[in-house]
Amino acid sequence: MKLVSYLRDEADHLAILIGDKLYNTQDLHPNLPGNMQMFLLSWEEVIDLALEIDTQLKAGKHIGSATPIPYDSVEILAPVPAPTSCRDGYAFRQHVAAARRNRRVDMIPEFDQYPIFYFTNHNAIQGPGDVLCMPDHFDKLDFELEAAIVICKFGRNIPAAEADNYIGGFMIMNDMSARTLQMEEMKLNLGPAKGKDFSTVIGPMLVTPDELEHLLIPAKPGHTGNNYNLKMTCRVNGVQVSEGNMGDMDWTFAEIIERCAYGANIYPGDVIGSGTVGTGCFLELNGTGKRENPDYQEQWLQPGDVVEMDIDGLGTLKNTIVAEETDFSILQLKK
Repeated sequence: MKLVSYLRDEADHLAILIGDKLYNTQDLHPNLPGNMQMFLLSWEEVIDLALEIDTQLKAGKHIGSATPIPYDSVEILAPVPAPTSCRDGYAFRQHVAAARRNRRVDMIPEFDQYPIFYFTNHNAIQGPGDVLCMPDHFDKLDFELEAAIVICKFGRNIPAAEADNYIGGFMIMNDMSARTLQMEEMKLNLGPAKGKDFSTVIGPMLVTPDELEHLLIPAKPGHTGNNYNLKMTCRVNGVQVSEGNMGDMDWTFAEIIERCAYGANIYPGDVIGSGTVGTGCFLELNGTGKRENPDYQEQWLQPGDVVEMDIDGLGTLKNTIVAEETDFSILQLKK
C-alpha cells in the first residue's frame, strides 16, 4: 500500500495512491483515519482494513464515496507531516569509508561494532517542493540520498529480531546539509545542528512493507533484519550524480531500531533515516574527485537547482532549491 499526505482545505489529509490517482481514506471508510498522525497512532486497529481496501482498489472496485483525485492536482506533503522525532543513521559502510579515505584517515573500526544515529530537527521535515535556504546554507550546500522508515507502534528495549514489526513503511529521504556550518560546529565535538536543521525532505509517499516483499534480500553476514534490493539514484538538474542500492546497508533498520529503543521509548510517528548511501552526496563525490584529480571542479547545490531522488518502489522525490531574500549571516557573527 502507498500512502500519501496532501493538502486540502488548509489541512493535511491522507490518501491511498493507486496508479496516478489518490483516494481519500475517510471517503473510503469511516473507520480509516483522515491523516497520517492518527493513522499511525491507531495502526494496529486499522492496518488490516486499509490493506484490504487497497487490494480492492487495485482490483478496480469502487469503495465508499471516494472519487479518484489526480495526483498532480493537489499539493503533496511529507508523508509524515509532523513526526514525533527524527533520527538519522549511519548504515552504509561504503559512504563512511570513502569519506574517510578522501580525508586521508583510516576507516574507523567502531563503525563495524555498533550502529549509530543522531537526532535532527523533526520540525524541519518537509515534502516535495521548494527548499528555502539562507545565505550561509549556500556555503557548500549538499544533498544526501537516503531511505527512511516510520515507526508504527510504541516500543522500548526492542531486540533487532523483532524490530521489523515496528516499521510502518519506507520513504525516500534527502538529508539536506550545509557543510561549512556543519564542519565548523563539529570541531567542538557537537553537532551536526545548524548544518542540518533547516530542512530534511521525506516523500513522496509512505510504502508499506508488503509492497516490497518481493525485493527482500538477506542482510549482510553477521547482521539481523530485513534488507531490500532497491536501486537508489539522485539527479541534479536532470544529470545523474549518484547511484547506490538500499541492499548495501551494512546495518539494517532493525538493528538501528534496536539501538534507538535501548532504554528509550519509540513512538508511532518517529522517523529514522538510513544515512547516506555510497556516492550519495557532493561531499563524498567532491572528495573522491579531488583525490583522483587535483584539478577536479567541486559541485555544490545552487539557487534554482532541481534535485530528484528515485528509489525503486518508493517513487521520485523532487525539490527545488530556493534562496531566501535576505543577506543575514551567522557565519559573519563569529567572534
